[in-house]
Amino acid sequence: MDKIIESVLLGTIQGVTEFLPISSSAHLKIFPWLFNFTEISESFEIALHIGTLLALVIFFFKDGIKLIKDGFIRLSVLFSKKDIGDEQKQNGNLFWFIVISTIPAGLLSLLLDKISDYISGLDYNAEAISIAIASIVMGSLMYIADKISSNKKEYKNLNFLDVFLIAVSQGFAAAFPGVSRSGITITTARFRGYNAESSARISFLLSIPIVAAAALVKFKDFDLTYPIPFFLGIFVSFIVGLVVINKLMNYLKNGNYKVFAIYRIVFGILICFAILIKIFS
Repeated sequence: MDKIIESVLLGTIQGVTEFLPISSSAHLKIFPWLFNFTEISESFEIALHIGTLLALVIFFFKDGIKLIKDGFIRLSVLFSKKDIGDEQKQNGNLFWFIVISTIPAGLLSLLLDKISDYISGLDYNAEAISIAIASIVMGSLMYIADKISSNKKEYKNLNFLDVFLIAVSQGFAAAFPGVSRSGITITTARFRGYNAESSARISFLLSIPIVAAAALVKFKDFDLTYPIPFFLGIFVSFIVGLVVINKLMNYLKNGNYKVFAIYRIVFGILICFAILIKIFS
């Protein structure tokens, strides 16, 4: 029963924090550390990401199908004299921008993942300190980016350089727990002048192939010793994630990221206090 309760709680944490730019990995590490849960395994963390990945695929299903369809139409017209509309051309270009940018982003993530493995090998206090630092630094950068962003660029204005920079920035999230994949990609997009909603949209679309690839690589290592909690966690993260991404995208039509930036800074500071309490208690 304890494992089922932990699974539901961790699935909920994953569903809430994966799409908010506050680092789901940080929360999945810090909450068990604070409340003395069973240490979460890497395979279970990846499994929880599968749940939110499914939520992402369903939410962007129509957009994704359109991007793929227009991508191959765009490719076909390169070898013919057929003309296509501006929207099809833009969607087709974006599809290939994402495909091409995902390759170096994936390679960088694999390379920098070694740093994450090293940090995870440290004792819990040291790992918590690294998460706190990453949270505070990224929160500060997000606040600055949100404040100075021109907000003039929209999703339809995406070009190859911007997509490439946003995609590659994901690699740093793989290296340092607490950075947040969505956090760093959204911050990069904001620095490039994209509005809040467009920044989230391209961030989430770019995360789909990276997260899917990570799940495939780790699939063989999944620990199914406790199958009910394992699959229950995936289901809960999927349902909660679907609700959260819908609410977030609606909020970002007129909102910004300042509240998330401030949360990250406060979260990092609270972790530091928690470390001191654990050390001296």
